[in-house]
Amino acid sequence: MTLLMPRLEHIADLTVFVDKPVEAGKVTGLNSRGLRRIIPITGGTVSGKLNGDVLAGGADFQMVVSDSASHLDARYILQLDNGARVYVQNHAIRRGPAEQIARLVRGEQVDPALIYFRCVPSFEVDHDELLWLTDSVFVGTGARYPDRVEMAFFRVE
Repeated sequence: MTLLMPRLEHIADLTVFVDKPVEAGKVTGLNSRGLRRIIPITGGTVSGKLNGDVLAGGADFQMVVSDSASHLDARYILQLDNGARVYVQNHAIRRGPAEQIARLVRGEQVDPALIYFRCVPSFEVDHDELLWLTDSVFVGTGARYPDRVEMAFFRVE
């Protein structure tokens, strides 16, 4: 039996504006894994098969595990042009050379080609016509800029 190689269907591009990071400190105890950093989300846009805005009030809850790698857990709401709202939980890995990651943390511009940023978004929806967002696997790629994160989401077919 030959299994099919998955294809990717582009579904959306996002621009998510962010505020300055809040350092919550080094996690200690049984869950000791690294430095907890929280990045407030201030708004943004989504376009493609989904069109609308990223609402302010979400955040990216990061666990910095080394000088070169972080686990990201972003949670936010999309307000689509048709009135529907979509809750997004986006797990990601961002890694790169320590000196480039340090530049990102300082708010400096870094060439996205130097940073590995891949994500796995999941969705909760309040409209039947969006149920397709809940019955597939999605992946994405992203880039961090001083004031925003840009991402592309794909459905795995």
